[in-house]
Amino acid sequence: MSRTITVIGLGPMGQAMAAAYLNRGYRVTLWNRTPSRADALVKRGATLAASPEEALAASDLTILSLTDLDAMYAILEPAEAALAGRTLVNLSSDTPEKARAGARWVTERGGTHLTGGVLCPPPLIGTADASTFYSGPREAYETHREALEVLTGRTDYRGEDPGLAALMYQLNMAVFWPSMIAYWQAVALADAHGLTATDIAPYVTENFAGMGHFVDFYASRIDAGNHEGDVDRAAMGLASMDHVVHTASDAGVDTAFPEAIQHVFHRVVEAGHGADSFSWAVELMKKR
Repeated sequence: MSRTITVIGLGPMGQAMAAAYLNRGYRVTLWNRTPSRADALVKRGATLAASPEEALAASDLTILSLTDLDAMYAILEPAEAALAGRTLVNLSSDTPEKARAGARWVTERGGTHLTGGVLCPPPLIGTADASTFYSGPREAYETHREALEVLTGRTDYRGEDPGLAALMYQLNMAVFWPSMIAYWQAVALADAHGLTATDIAPYVTENFAGMGHFVDFYASRIDAGNHEGDVDRAAMGLASMDHVVHTASDAGVDTAFPEAIQHVFHRVVEAGHGADSFSWAVELMKKR
């Protein structure tokens, strides 16, 4: 297998990826709109291409680490003639439908497109326990699997549909971002009472660790359509969220985020499911 790689996009994630390949002895070619972001990597032995065309031509395999698919088009449309015979691993975040459209666009120009969704922050790139979703042509995935495992030791191939990796990534983000915003909310509320983020960190960590129990417990019940209020009741959840909102308001802390959660509980109760589990919110959310 070739030990050459191209990385296009040198934000924190792209830089971490390029560094991981350098650490493994790959010959790395880089391109970025702001060339100076490559300086430290070039000092380590990477090559900075003068154009996207030159970057694509340097390797059979190119890693894209961009903001979204629009950025891919903006960079690669002028260089589309260089896509033929190349494999692009698109680790840019976007919707499943846009991932499918992007894959078609690359394929129509003679290239091969793998969609990826990385489930770790830049500091964990190159580690054995980090994981990435992939989808697209299985042959391309298997051919380049060794190179992909340089980025994250675990790779989760989801199938031929290029939208599936994007979907799995977005499902994880749908949990990650609100969870972290909930933590920021707790930090702001703690601060209003003289506590620091460090003070509450062990308890938040314990809370997050325990969430796995709830996920496992509710998953089979939801799949069976069971929202029985034998363990919890939405009306009690609403009362609890009322207390959270009032506690924040009393402390002069912004209440927008907890009020959004409170609103979901209100909708469940107003729909006549106050005596059911708050998991009934899933049924509410299935329709826009």
